[in-house]
Amino acid sequence: MSQIKATDEFHDLFDIDANLNRLVKNIELLNYINPLNIASEKKKFYSSKYNYEPEFKYPKMRFNGYKLHRLFFSQRLERIEDDDIRQLYEDIIYEYSGLIECIETIGQGRKFYFNSLKSFGTPTEKDIENAKFILRFDDSEFNEEMLPMFSAEEARAYFDEFSKRYDFEYNIKISNNLSAAAMVLNNTQTLVLRKSHKYSKNQLKVLTNHEIGVHMVTTFNGLSHPLKVFSNGFPNNVETQEGLAVYSEFMSNCLTIERLKELAFRVIAVDSLNKGYDFSDTFHLLHNQHKLNRDKAFAITLRVHRGGGFTKDHLYLSGLRNVYKYAKKGKDLGVLLTGKVSQDYIPTIKKMQKLGLALPPKYFTDAYITNDNSNPNLDFILKSLK
Repeated sequence: MSQIKATDEFHDLFDIDANLNRLVKNIELLNYINPLNIASEKKKFYSSKYNYEPEFKYPKMRFNGYKLHRLFFSQRLERIEDDDIRQLYEDIIYEYSGLIECIETIGQGRKFYFNSLKSFGTPTEKDIENAKFILRFDDSEFNEEMLPMFSAEEARAYFDEFSKRYDFEYNIKISNNLSAAAMVLNNTQTLVLRKSHKYSKNQLKVLTNHEIGVHMVTTFNGLSHPLKVFSNGFPNNVETQEGLAVYSEFMSNCLTIERLKELAFRVIAVDSLNKGYDFSDTFHLLHNQHKLNRDKAFAITLRVHRGGGFTKDHLYLSGLRNVYKYAKKGKDLGVLLTGKVSQDYIPTIKKMQKLGLALPPKYFTDAYITNDNSNPNLDFILKSLK
């Protein structure tokens, strides 16, 4: 598998890939979508007895959207001779263009929501039925590992220890401006932890397997390819990547019914956007109707309403269903770990590997090696998802 031969033979492809790589560096959506004033708006929301519409502030855009669109669409894709690879790059340009539109309209209400719909879709009837099915299961069993007791600094030490099983190096940053407990920034190989969050032992297991065992693994596998598209991301890669990440939680025995219900509540919350709910409506749906405690209800509502209506969160559950069914058929998970790729493009990835344009995964998620899940209810739920 000679990269030099491939570079020479596919000169036009590498040229276009390098151009897109330069352009895409500016459009990490997660850099822009997290509000800067979460704590103060949460305080106002609670003191208003949950009837105040939070006014979130967001980081300023650091690029010219129109100019970027123009540069993306000026790529001469007809120079790529292979039909499947050319189609992949065409799909990628539309995907990146959609992300620019998302970033340009953050904080602009329904305008952002409609751009988010174009990029991430909305739950289907089956997704909503799957979510309601999960919510019927009991998650009340007490487990000491679920008690929040570790600070962000202690979490950092736990991540450092876990990461010794993989020989790649990444940055860890602690931030106040984060709606999740942790997230990976792909383009800077950085794990960000939320400063004010208290982590439970189970959550540390979940996050290490999810963020390092999958998201960092696919980040560094993506960087090992001669083509940068594996690192920058295929179209619809969120669904597959999050599915792989939650599947690693299941395989490493730290996925719980409570965690699965959280993913189901995200689907319900994203569906509420479709019904025109505002922030307080979605919060009341989760807190009053579904009896979720107020901090959890606020966190899910924030994730879904940030920007003006961010629909990405429904993809975790459908991604898990897809990856679980794929793995149960004995199919190769390695091809999905080759970078920020999606199941839709498996035939194209395999073709690129044969042509010497893509490599097998350098790192493999160790949670996938043996199935350590000890909860038969979880197996039953995942098998039953439509």
